Amino acid sequence: MTAPPPLTWLYAPGDRPDVIVKALRAGADAVIVDLEDAVAPDRKEYARAAAVELLSVPQPLPVHVRVNALDGPLAEDDLRAVAPLPGVAGLRLPKVTTRAEVIRVAERAVPADGGAPALHALVESALGLEHAFAIATAHPALRGISLGEADLRANLGVRDDAGLDWARSRVVVAARAAGLAPPAQSVHPDIRDLAGLAASCARGRTLGFLGRAAIHPRQLPVIERAYLPTPAEVERAEEITEAAATDEGALALPDGRFVDKAVVEGARRVLALARRK
Repeated sequence: MTAPPPLTWLYAPGDRPDVIVKALRAGADAVIVDLEDAVAPDRKEYARAAAVELLSVPQPLPVHVRVNALDGPLAEDDLRAVAPLPGVAGLRLPKVTTRAEVIRVAERAVPADGGAPALHALVESALGLEHAFAIATAHPALRGISLGEADLRANLGVRDDAGLDWARSRVVVAARAAGLAPPAQSVHPDIRDLAGLAASCARGRTLGFLGRAAIHPRQLPVIERAYLPTPAEVERAEEITEAAATDEGALALPDGRFVDKAVVEGARRVLALARRK
């Protein structure tokens, strides 16, 4: 069984190399160096140069770089500069609306001999959401798809959090139908509202998300607790896998629950998550 994907992704602004270094030590499973929204227009060139300097050597954990908007003047230079770096594990593509955009980036960023960073599409508009499955299946280099909820909320005119639930389910289904890992949730913007973050993570888990992006280290333990299996879930998963070890077909547990292959695979995923630390 493959290792479970990261649960915690910590954003760090590309023009603050000191903050990036701290993010790498903050306890996140992966770090996202942001060249887009977190960087002022007059700092874009510096942010790219700083990211190149820092990521020119391998890093202790996966580092993704969010490049600037694909339809703008900066993305091409971003991709050319950061895609070959040994410290870059992935490229986050903002505001993706069509599969053609993913293909165009893949053809430029993925060398013929492989070894390029994985691509991850961020869906942040109604048009992107309508094309979610086409985006998720656009190219083998695309390894993930998720929502950028701040832009999507503005684009849709959504007034409360529940108004995004359909969009969230849509991107979860698109990812799983494409054979990709379950998407991570978008960031919770209030770094002081840890109770609200926990409640939002619990809701995201019921919708099929796995893990979440954060904008401050204090959010990381809350996200991890929300997405790690509970002791009761681990106990049920162990019971299922133990029963399946002696019977490869469909079976009934002592309490009458019916278990088939899909349930067993789900139980194994729960145990893999529980043992990830």
